[in-house]
Amino acid sequence: MKKLLILALVLLPLSLFSQDFDKEKLNKYLDILASNDKAMFSLAIAKSGQTIYENSIGYASLEDNLKINSDTRFRIGSISKVFTTVMIFQLIEEGKLSLETSLAEYYPKVKNADKITINNLLNHSSGIFNFTNTPSFMTFMVETKSKNEMITLIEGLDSDFEPGTSSNYSNSAFVLLGFIIEDITKSSYSDQVDKRIIDKLKLKLTAYGGKIDPKANEAFSYEYRGNSWFKSKIESDMSVPGGAGAMVSTPKDLNIFIQALFNGKLISQKSLDQMKTIEKGYGKGLFAIPFKQRSAYGHGGAIDFFKSNLAYFENEKIAIAFTANGATQSTNDILLGVLSILFNDPFELPKANEKPIELSDEILTKYIGTFSSQSPQLALKIVLRVANNALQAQATGQGPLSLVAFSETEFRFAQAGIVIKFEEVDGKVDYANFSLVQGGGTFKFKRD
Repeated sequence: MKKLLILALVLLPLSLFSQDFDKEKLNKYLDILASNDKAMFSLAIAKSGQTIYENSIGYASLEDNLKINSDTRFRIGSISKVFTTVMIFQLIEEGKLSLETSLAEYYPKVKNADKITINNLLNHSSGIFNFTNTPSFMTFMVETKSKNEMITLIEGLDSDFEPGTSSNYSNSAFVLLGFIIEDITKSSYSDQVDKRIIDKLKLKLTAYGGKIDPKANEAFSYEYRGNSWFKSKIESDMSVPGGAGAMVSTPKDLNIFIQALFNGKLISQKSLDQMKTIEKGYGKGLFAIPFKQRSAYGHGGAIDFFKSNLAYFENEKIAIAFTANGATQSTNDILLGVLSILFNDPFELPKANEKPIELSDEILTKYIGTFSSQSPQLALKIVLRVANNALQAQATGQGPLSLVAFSETEFRFAQAGIVIKFEEVDGKVDYANFSLVQGGGTFKFKRD
């Protein structure tokens, strides 16, 4: 849910949140996404412990004609890390572990184990190579693996850096944390997450995952090819991601979970503050999530073709959870739209039934040039060029981004909510002038 920025964003005045946000507009937004095959997902929003919005679009199983509903369970990928982190802090509060405990006490054969602490595992500063980046991962991810096989795999991985000197996202670290929970409690991760979180919060639709069962209202994941959705041929065996990504849940259950976490029902405030402490971009099981002048804490997840997000805005006491089983548009972009509507920020609904178009290189070359901002609050130049049969934009000090054409006057970079609109004069495109629309602001640009 981290917002991708290409340009300096002029922040809008903070609008007060009202529980009476425009639900009809949000419903319409989801209808447009559904009708244009942008995604299939379930969404829930809660405030102060009460669900204030729920909606779903798409199918849990197209083959069985089963639509997604509020009780459909999704694989949530790395949101599982929040569950794992909570249980680690519970064990710390019980005196069975500490942030300074050495990994060598449990798995001494892991490289640099004597220098790696629980703290390093939690905030991705252990240096243990991320096993999901190994060349063989796509093969063994679908095979059942024993605990010993996973440990042997991780013990054979190289170290990216000396523990504590840098940070790099590591699923390996959280698989080990899941095993440490088992070693301390002498029971399975599944039993512990049931006892420590699920049963305590009465989460009826959250569990350690297994093989997907559509008859139990569990969603398959899908990819979009041509003009149709196709069920993924990949279904990860949940023995592989373990404590790093094996949980399944629903948006409503996830909101209950994160609200309980921030309301002291699972761990102490001291432990929560540790989870929220950001070092080199990482908290312990949480990320800081900015949205304009607001901020939240949460985590995202991706496994197979599932995408999910969970966030809690402390000041507003708002939880939002999103679980998708297929998307043709950036889910980050979709959530920017959802949050804009939720917080009553300016947001223009996409046009219904609009599709990207292809423009020839002969036409695209007409847009090439260096353009300067005509807005005093945005001192910026944007270079437009043609690359890989698409118009490419590069702003001052930024990398190049490929724009998608929706007409001869409108180009978009959806991941950052950017729209470039060329002006028309007497029905013809004025290639020398465009407006940049982002974050509710509109800025004029002129070719040098």
